Amino acid sequence: MGCGFAGLCYAEFASLIPIAGSAYTYGYATLGEIFAWIIGWDLILEYAFGAATVASGWSSTLVAFLQDYGIHLPPQVCDTPGQVWVQYQSNWQPLVTIQSSLTAAGTDWQSLPHVTTSFNLLAFLAILAVTTILVIGIKESANFNTGVVFVKLAAVITFIGVAGSYVLHHPDIAAANWHPIIPANTGAFGAFGWSGIARGAAVVFFAYIGFDAVSTAAQEARNPQKDMPFGILGSLAICTVLYILVAGLLTGVVNYSRLNTGAPVSLAIHETGVAWGSRMVNAGALAGLSTVMLVMLLAQSRVLYSMSRDGLLWKWAGEIHPKFRTPWKSTIIVGVFVAIFAGVIPIAILGELVSIGTLLAFVIVCAGVWVLRVRNPELARPFRTPWVPFVPIMGILVSLLLMAALPLDTWIRLAVWLVIGMVIYYTYGRKHSRIRNRA
Repeated sequence: MGCGFAGLCYAEFASLIPIAGSAYTYGYATLGEIFAWIIGWDLILEYAFGAATVASGWSSTLVAFLQDYGIHLPPQVCDTPGQVWVQYQSNWQPLVTIQSSLTAAGTDWQSLPHVTTSFNLLAFLAILAVTTILVIGIKESANFNTGVVFVKLAAVITFIGVAGSYVLHHPDIAAANWHPIIPANTGAFGAFGWSGIARGAAVVFFAYIGFDAVSTAAQEARNPQKDMPFGILGSLAICTVLYILVAGLLTGVVNYSRLNTGAPVSLAIHETGVAWGSRMVNAGALAGLSTVMLVMLLAQSRVLYSMSRDGLLWKWAGEIHPKFRTPWKSTIIVGVFVAIFAGVIPIAILGELVSIGTLLAFVIVCAGVWVLRVRNPELARPFRTPWVPFVPIMGILVSLLLMAALPLDTWIRLAVWLVIGMVIYYTYGRKHSRIRNRA
């Protein structure tokens, strides 16, 4: 519901201000430079850690995919530092994934071959590969993305079909996995129960970063006034339906207590025992996660380009490659940092940071639509958000409530990031702002 309110607001802005920059540009146009800087700096956090999170999931899926073919990579370079991996039934798996199975079998994991991971080299290399594709150019990136989307959709449909068949043929297993629908709270906020639902909803907002990314590339659309609202709202509707189906079947096949892993879909499809389905879904998941990394890093470079164009960031961030016509310096520098993040920061922390950044972006975009309707009601809007100010207000309230459900350390990390941003703004951006200097 919160995504629906925000999506409607994004659609109005994307049709009204069809230029690169997404929520940063919208904030600049409605709330002023300081708010624009805050949201732009927040988007950098959002996309950087979002790509790193996806790369971590890509790494786990690749390990599962290769093990289907009997290829075993050294587990020490397959996860972030300090994670325990155990060799069980000939395969290496994170301990957190198989702990409940080992306990049920009466097996002490310390009696099995196990290692402690040191660096997620797979995620690191995945980010570097995607960065290279983005430097080469948007046309090549778009062709790569289009081709992979069909593979991804085939994998999602395959999972729904195979997992759906498994649930229908094993209703007792599904019923046991779905009971209770809401596990009892363990005594801490966010640890199951209703507070767990609130925290889960806040964290899962990471999955809805896509329609924000769509609006960052508005300048590269053929007819942005029409294409942007259609792309934002259409993708939101389709993805929501698919998310519900996949999540329902996922928890029906595998108990929720075993899904705290970087590749839950791979684990679930393997549980069905359908070997060809496992291979196809893992291949599709790899393809799908690859496109998500590409879209996030593409959006990241476009936000940096927009901020550099306005004088708020250094000139090199907006420099265009003479041959490839892409913001190559910012793409490479960000890509290297994101690759390092993906290699060393656990996926849970990354996901929480992305979610709080996404929710903050939604708050500012919803506020911007409301403010602009009051200040400039006469503007021609190709797409108009219905029921203003109800929709923007609800978007703001739902996003703030979900932010409040996130852990305190996530808020602290966000605050530290914003403080760093304000230092850069007051030491560089404010002095070099083109709009401020013209005024």
